Amino acid sequence: MRLLSTLQQRLFRWQSDGVAPIRLGQRRVFIVPSHGGMLFSSALIVMLIGAINYSLALGHALVFLLAGVGLSAMIQTFRNLYGLVITPGRSEPVFAGEIAHFGLTLGNERPTPRLALELSAVADHMVETAIPSQDTVQLTIPLPSTRRGWLDLPKIRLSTRYPLGLFTAWSYLQPAMRCLVYPCPRPDLPPLPAAASDSGDQYGEGGQDDFSGFRERQAADSPRHIAWKANARDDRRPLLVKQFSGGAQGTLILSWSMTPTSLDTEARLSILTGWILAAESAALHYGLELPGSSIPAGRGDAHQRRCLESLALFES
Repeated sequence: MRLLSTLQQRLFRWQSDGVAPIRLGQRRVFIVPSHGGMLFSSALIVMLIGAINYSLALGHALVFLLAGVGLSAMIQTFRNLYGLVITPGRSEPVFAGEIAHFGLTLGNERPTPRLALELSAVADHMVETAIPSQDTVQLTIPLPSTRRGWLDLPKIRLSTRYPLGLFTAWSYLQPAMRCLVYPCPRPDLPPLPAAASDSGDQYGEGGQDDFSGFRERQAADSPRHIAWKANARDDRRPLLVKQFSGGAQGTLILSWSMTPTSLDTEARLSILTGWILAAESAALHYGLELPGSSIPAGRGDAHQRRCLESLALFES
């Protein structure tokens, strides 16, 4: 097995160059008979033996005619891949457990279309496409993500059995592409910590602001903000505190120390991920503090991506 693996690496090492665009030349396209092609060849051999045994001129003609059709199909199968131009695209970040999509552009410079093309990075996620004559097609290669960090695109198998299915032509591609995988938000997310206003009070919990509703009480909430009348109606639910809108702009600093120390690193990162998404959804100004790094308070898609990238690449 070790010898076979070494031979395979030496055979395909020139394909993992990551150069873009990638053009499929003669040395990059391989072709072998398919199961249907093997059955077809076996039938031709039986027919040829019968024609020779019974001296059937029409039998010989039929055998050689079918053999010519098979050879023509072999050439067409090879040409369906030969000369293709593959250009790597980009991939958007995903959360752990989601499907990452790697963009590719397939170019066809021939005046004839390329039909019945199949691409896959893993066996369970096959992508089928066809390219019109002298045109390009953009597609994405799906790849499941299991953990945070960088997800490198493995070898892609590009194959075809067009036109008759008698032969299988394939090529291996490995463009230099990777996708950033964020930590998965924790399902049982603890309540979002309260933000501190610029004046030192907790944001949205009092002062001269307008009343906006209730929320569950947290350990850091002052007892004077508890809605005693609302809690008196139902003593079985958690204590509620009053929320107010307007007033001073609050700043929420999401710190590593806010997460439970009893959890492992991945669980604590999942909590911070959920808090970042919740803070962005609530239009809060928030920052992030991790051991060895910190991100000042901000808001918006770019700020959220920066925080999530910091969590994805965190090393404890």
